[in-house]
Amino acid sequence: MEQHRTRPPQYRPRRGAPLPAQTGRAAADGVRRGTPPARRPAPVPRPAPPRRRMPNPRLTGLGGGLFCGATMFALACLDQLLFGASLVVYGMLFLPVCALTALWVRRGDLVTAPIIVPIAFAFGLLPVADGGGGMGGELMGLVTALATQAGWLYGGTLVAGVITTVRKVRLMRRRAAQRRAAQAARPEIQPRRRPA
Repeated sequence: MEQHRTRPPQYRPRRGAPLPAQTGRAAADGVRRGTPPARRPAPVPRPAPPRRRMPNPRLTGLGGGLFCGATMFALACLDQLLFGASLVVYGMLFLPVCALTALWVRRGDLVTAPIIVPIAFAFGLLPVADGGGGMGGELMGLVTALATQAGWLYGGTLVAGVITTVRKVRLMRRRAAQRRAAQAARPEIQPRRRPA
């Protein structure tokens, strides 16, 4: 018994199939003979390059504490070298570090930012505080600096607290909107009526 092929062989071009585009002299000959040139696909517009945004790292609670403490210690050392351990300069540098810490801490650790900031302030005061000789003198200098610079300490803590509160409120609103959208997309299940 003979079996007939129902589909054309794969090595032959199908009837009506477009031919590959010709290049070079063959294409020029085709244009002279009156055959229409192959159509080029329409150019696809490139997407606009993304706008540069500020860095957006997400720090854990521990990472935020390390970032804030190390930054304040480094700024205090720099303050001691350049400005002769000026506590006003140290306090002014403390405010932007508080804001960055509150902005960069991740959503799950928002509560830690206002707690981290005063600890980092005290840690950074070690190189700048005027202390006498010995451990007791250093401790007294640190306590005195904390007492005299309490305004900067409270201000930085307030900055961190306000930023984290705003972020938390926005997060709660976004989650509530997502919940409402999910409930609206879900079809309502109608209770079955029992036959009387």
